[in-house]
Amino acid sequence: MDMFDENVVLCVSNSYEKKYYFNPDFDKLPNDVKNELKIMCVLFTEEVGGILDMEFDEEGNLLFKSSADEGDLLYDEIACGMLVKKYQYEKRELLESLEMFFKVFFLGME
Repeated sequence: MDMFDENVVLCVSNSYEKKYYFNPDFDKLPNDVKNELKIMCVLFTEEVGGILDMEFDEEGNLLFKSSADEGDLLYDEIACGMLVKKYQYEKRELLESLEMFFKVFFLGME
């Protein structure tokens, strides 16, 4: 039984449109967490280019999904992978807390 047909988006940063989106379903998160997510996502797309989606899968894992428009020669796929690993290491506590929040408040896990 799947609760979600697809992943639940937490936030998105788009370097092409210079826009940031934060899912209002997560408004209960503290403002400092929301601000840290915004800074992290915008800096990511400024450095790498393209679009960064942070999404939760059906099991509550937080995923980094980076993509680029076809023909975008400035998108740096190698830097993308390195930056995701860096964030997963340096922001481990924040990311684990976000996963726990999602599992408790969205998936109803204990």
